[in-house]
Amino acid sequence: MAYFNIDGVEEKTYDAIVIGSGISGGWAAKELTEKGLRTLVLDRGKDVKHVVDYPTTSLHPWEMEHRGTLPLDVKKENPIVSKCYAFKEDAAHFFSKDNEHPYVQEKPFDWIKGYQVGGKSLLWARQVQRWSDFDFEGPARDGFAVDWPIRYKDLAPWYSYVEKFAGISGNKDGLAELPDGEFLPPYELTKVEKYFKEKVAEKYGDRHVIVARCAHLSEQKDIHKQQGRVQCQNRVLCQRGCPYGGYFSSNSSTLPWAEKTGNLTLKPNSVVESLIYDEEKEKVTGVRVIDAHTKEVTEYFSKIVFVNAAAANTNLILLNSKSNRFPNGLGNDNGLLGKYFAFHNYRARATAEYDGFRDFTTDGKRPTSGYIPRFRNIHKQETNFLRGYAAGVSTYRSEYTSEDGLGVALKENLAKPKLGPWRIGSHMMGETIPKESNLVSLNNSKKDEWGIPLLNFDVAYDDNDEKMIQDYFEQITEMFESAGFTNIRTSDSKQAPGLDIHEMGGVRMGKDPKTSLLNEWNQLHTSKNVFVTDGACMTSTGTQNPSLTYMALTARAVDYAVKELKNGNIS
Repeated sequence: MAYFNIDGVEEKTYDAIVIGSGISGGWAAKELTEKGLRTLVLDRGKDVKHVVDYPTTSLHPWEMEHRGTLPLDVKKENPIVSKCYAFKEDAAHFFSKDNEHPYVQEKPFDWIKGYQVGGKSLLWARQVQRWSDFDFEGPARDGFAVDWPIRYKDLAPWYSYVEKFAGISGNKDGLAELPDGEFLPPYELTKVEKYFKEKVAEKYGDRHVIVARCAHLSEQKDIHKQQGRVQCQNRVLCQRGCPYGGYFSSNSSTLPWAEKTGNLTLKPNSVVESLIYDEEKEKVTGVRVIDAHTKEVTEYFSKIVFVNAAAANTNLILLNSKSNRFPNGLGNDNGLLGKYFAFHNYRARATAEYDGFRDFTTDGKRPTSGYIPRFRNIHKQETNFLRGYAAGVSTYRSEYTSEDGLGVALKENLAKPKLGPWRIGSHMMGETIPKESNLVSLNNSKKDEWGIPLLNFDVAYDDNDEKMIQDYFEQITEMFESAGFTNIRTSDSKQAPGLDIHEMGGVRMGKDPKTSLLNEWNQLHTSKNVFVTDGACMTSTGTQNPSLTYMALTARAVDYAVKELKNGNIS
């Protein structure tokens, strides 16, 4: 049975509370503590200390019980999370298992969760791109979703701010649709990717093949030395946790930085049940927390609260934060909380071969690939679908061994793999249109082990997504053919929404409280001391990997919140 902690209110009172310690929560913690605020960070998962809690980080495959693969019974017990490319023996401990944290699917949705300190910042693909005004102005132009309350100029200095600290490798490509940033040296395209880049440039004036920008230290700057991070070793074992801090994560970067200020209190195993709304003071005064193990209920108090539990859980917490003033969830006067939930469309793929450049191959590893920025519907509407898509492109030289011969001849054949043709792979990263019919809600008839209603997903693709997939197939095939690639094949994985692991929306930003939940500072319209800067705040999805935008929005919102606090506008 749960019981309330009766310790004094004073020792449970902070200047700020941050819910969640993933990419956006880690940034909120860093910025708040650095600005002098005593900050409590709550995470529902276990504690994970940088380096110390990366048990598989340096293991060879033969040092793992199942050589890196998972037993069939584990996969059967986890049919959803097993679909994720990184759910393998070396990283399974960083994923939440299906039976541990259930949810309800009105329509198929693969919700991939990583409940621990650092969240999915330990597991992300580390690809980062800035948005441009083509993305921020999309809804205003075509009338789907609502107009963003900000533009690129509002976020550009904050992109620069977080890029310098996080460490972003990339090339200054001079593209209006994908603004340049504060880059460390870029990784190199392969010989065939460079060839493909040239062929695409020859044929198309509006399409570009670039090296994908990634949150890896291709070069160590002084700010990274101060964080205790060193240059990326190109091991490409990132999902295990990087002992070098070669890629950006909350665990290696923002949380240790916050801890050094002396203003951080971190409490893992803290399941946030709801935000506490004081009817008399007409504001949120704190957070109600359930201990993950003992089920003890504790209330913590603060002047401001940042909700960064990742998009789906942020929606859940706000929906479950009910009061007489907000019977349908905190800030939900307009009934839009949980609606316009969105994601990215990653269903479409293409492969091909190239028989040229036989005297070249690939050697070593790199943590990124080639990238084709969005080129559809940028300056005007030109297709039968709205918005557009980007695409990843990677190439490698295939190898095979000969088992001919006996004795020494056989050993030599096995030791010297023969090279086959170049292989080319591509995948689409499509923007989906937020719709009122795509929503998450509380399932009040089913609850988790802490007594909190399960989250109900009613999310699906639409005709716009199907048309986008077909256009990608046509355009990538045409581009491959123009480069002389052969054996071109396209495929649709038919995967459910969610496996892209880019959940967004439900608590969207906007100009009008009647049509949005947050203002231009990521501040709840109806509760000025509550901020949301994770994926839940997104008004539309763009085609870019969204994490860099969450970082920039968070740093910007904290700067605003602290100034408002000091000026007495938030009490």
